[in-house]
Amino acid sequence: MPPLNRPKPTEAEATARLEEFCARAEHCTREVRDKLWLWGISGQMADRIVESLQDRRFIDDRRFAMAFVNDKVKFSRWGRHKIMQALSLKRIIREYIAASIENIDEDVYEENLRHLLRAKAQSLPDDSGSQTREGRDKLFRFAVSRGYEPDMCIRFIRELFD
Repeated sequence: MPPLNRPKPTEAEATARLEEFCARAEHCTREVRDKLWLWGISGQMADRIVESLQDRRFIDDRRFAMAFVNDKVKFSRWGRHKIMQALSLKRIIREYIAASIENIDEDVYEENLRHLLRAKAQSLPDDSGSQTREGRDKLFRFAVSRGYEPDMCIRFIRELFD
C-alpha cells in the first residue's frame, strides 16, 4: 500500500521527477510503474506518464535489457539463467530477453565461470576440498545458483581439476 503521509504529486511533477530518475540510470517500465504506485499514482494518469516517457525514450525496455545483461555479466558475473529470471521478474518481454542474452560475449561468459569456480574452490575448507566429490558438488551447486548452465558447470569443474 502506498504511503499516505505525503501529498500525491501532480502529473507534471511526477513526470519531471521520473525524467530525472530515468536520466540518472537505465530503468524499465516496471520500475517506473512501481515508483508511480508508491507515489499514489495509478490508472490513466500513470499510463499517460509512462507513455510520455516511452515516447521521449526516457524508458525503453529493450535498451534496459541490454544494459542489465551487460552489467550483470560484467560486474556481478551472473549466468544466463539468473539474468533471464531477473528480467522476467521485471516483466521484460521474452523477445527483448532473448535478444539481450544473445549479445553475451561467450569468451567473457566462460572466463567469468572459470574465475568464480577457482575463487570458490580456494575458499572451500580442506576437509571438503575441491578434489573430493563433496567439494565438487559444492562447486557445482554454487555455479548453478549463479545462473550458469549445468552442463557447462560440469565441464569446467572437470577442466579445472583434471
